[in-house]
Amino acid sequence: MKVSILTVVYNGAATIRHSIESVLGQDYPDIEYIIVDGNSKDGTQDIVRSYGDKIARFLSEPDAGIYDAMNKGIQLATGDVIGILNADDFYAYPSVVSEVAEALASSNADASYGDLEYIDANDATVVRRKWVSGAYKVGAFLNGWMPPHPTFFVKKEVYNTHGRFRLDLGSAADYELMLRFVHRENIKLAYLPKVLVKMRAGGVSNSTLKNRIAANQNDRLAWKINNLKPRFYTLWLKPLRKIIQFI
Repeated sequence: MKVSILTVVYNGAATIRHSIESVLGQDYPDIEYIIVDGNSKDGTQDIVRSYGDKIARFLSEPDAGIYDAMNKGIQLATGDVIGILNADDFYAYPSVVSEVAEALASSNADASYGDLEYIDANDATVVRRKWVSGAYKVGAFLNGWMPPHPTFFVKKEVYNTHGRFRLDLGSAADYELMLRFVHRENIKLAYLPKVLVKMRAGGVSNSTLKNRIAANQNDRLAWKINNLKPRFYTLWLKPLRKIIQFI
């Protein structure tokens, strides 16, 4: 089983090396690493190129945002499974990809996911939040559930069959994609009950009240465009679930 790992980046010189090293340090033998850069101007391109052919594909050109870049990477990927690691995130330990591949193979699942830790932006040893996903139950999206997208590994055939990221939903594009795959199309999931990815604290969708309101509106639109109907409390429970993640 070949696994493609995709990192998208724009002016990420401060953190991209850590992300790259966490991928190159994986013990799984068949990884294709793809980096899509939005034409960075801060030295990111030089850092990526310094790794030479350890990076299977490197594309640097202007894009229409992070999800456009992700779609480009998905199109380039030749692996059976695709994982997306953000430019300021890193894998928690060297056998993450091996364990994901084993979980997918043994369960015949279409996708897998795990848990995630939010760490301090300046000190990776300080954990700010821990996102424990829990095993998926049918209908969980109705109760505000979603898996952490950086831990979401998906077979490429799922993208080929059910589509890629929409570009009209802002920061809710990853939520809509998982809603579509899991809740609407009922793909089979495998859950790894451990922290797979560490993410530096932050995030556009939650940084201000204005952004949170916009994110809620886009979450509602995600249901509508999939011809799905949430319960009256679904999209209020989604942000409230984050409260219990703080340590």
